[in-house]
Amino acid sequence: QVHLVESGGGSVQAGGSLRLSCAASGSGIRYMAWFRLPPGKGRERVVLIDPSGGTNFGNSVAGRFTISTDNAKNSLYLQMNSLKPEDTAVYYCAATDVISSRCEGGFCYWGQGTQVTVSS
Repeated sequence: QVHLVESGGGSVQAGGSLRLSCAASGSGIRYMAWFRLPPGKGRERVVLIDPSGGTNFGNSVAGRFTISTDNAKNSLYLQMNSLKPEDTAVYYCAATDVISSRCEGGFCYWGQGTQVTVSS
């Protein structure tokens, strides 16, 4: 069983930065991702990390958000810079062994989410 815990959300003014953390426990994780759910909108994938460590950022965050990992802590970090009000959302860390249509967004394990609020 995989358990994911996000932290690091908060409120920031436009142009500011935040770093989200995702602590993972369990085995069999091959893919990880960050998703977000803006108020009144649908879920959006922010970034996908594939088994080789390659990343695929969504167009809306590319160039502003970056990913880093700490394998010793089994943690994944999302560095968010130049934040915009439209980045306001609940951010979720997700993981899976195989991207599957049987799982929400293709990912079978999800954290509880952390709120990010960007004010103008």
